[in-house]
Amino acid sequence: MGVYVSIRGWLECDNAQLTTAQEIISAHADDHYSHGWSTPQKYVNWTHYLFYGADIRESALDWFTNQLKEIARLPASDDDGDLIQGLFLASHEVDGTTEWQVRDGRLSISPADDRHQYLDT
Repeated sequence: MGVYVSIRGWLECDNAQLTTAQEIISAHADDHYSHGWSTPQKYVNWTHYLFYGADIRESALDWFTNQLKEIARLPASDDDGDLIQGLFLASHEVDGTTEWQVRDGRLSISPADDRHQYLDT
C-alpha cells in the first residue's frame, strides 16, 4: 500500500504572484495529487491565499516540495518587496510531523512543535 504523508497548509501572495504560482502548479499537474490545490472563490482585500490539502504517497514528496521551492523563489512583484510566504504541516505515517515554512525565497523544513502531535492520529 505504501507510506502516506498528510499535507495541509497555505501560501500568501499578491495577485501577480498568485498567477505565476498557479502556472507553476499547472506545469506540475499530475491529474491526481494536484487536485489538492485550491483558492478562494473570491478574494478579500489584497492578500491572496493558495491552499493545499491532501494525503500523498511518500514517493510524491519530491513532486510537491519541488513545486513549493519553485514558488518560494518567485520575486516580489511590486515595490513593497513582499515575497511569497506560507506554512504547511506534513504528517508522515512513520516519521511524524514536520513544519514546512515558505519564506525568504526558500522552503525550510524542520520538526513540528509537539503541540501539533494531535494531528498525527
